Amino acid sequence: MNSPKNNPVYSKNDNSKVVLPDEEWKKILSPEVYTIARQKGTERPWSSKFETSKEVGTYYCAACGNALFKSDTKFESGCGWPSFYEPISKAAIIYTPDNTYGMRRTEVECGRCKSHLGHVFDDGPPPTGLRYCINGVVLDFEKAKEAEKKYNKDTNEDRKL
Repeated sequence: MNSPKNNPVYSKNDNSKVVLPDEEWKKILSPEVYTIARQKGTERPWSSKFETSKEVGTYYCAACGNALFKSDTKFESGCGWPSFYEPISKAAIIYTPDNTYGMRRTEVECGRCKSHLGHVFDDGPPPTGLRYCINGVVLDFEKAKEAEKKYNKDTNEDRKL
């Protein structure tokens, strides 16, 4: 998997735009992440560890660390890729027309580094009616701190019983 330690632009705090030549991306991203993020690839459906994940936290761009989605906007769409109905902020996502393969779709890219994330469709649930169909390979996940603290506290209390 992609390692933020080997990636000098990866940051969950810095929201400045990232512009790197393709050769640099190739050096700092794993081959799997590079193929999807920089060459607009697609992972196999139902292959992402995030497809059925119910953990509480935040999803980040695996290429640059930009916050993309909160877990409470994730839903089971049945499409084979992690799906969300709303990005974490308007600046988190860039929308571009995608007319490849004889289809008319809207591609979604990371708002910080312009990595390919997936596509957005208008068949999602309320309140937005949108379905952000995202390649799990280009996502990093961090558990919510409060949920983790509560879990640790509950686990420690259970051990005392």
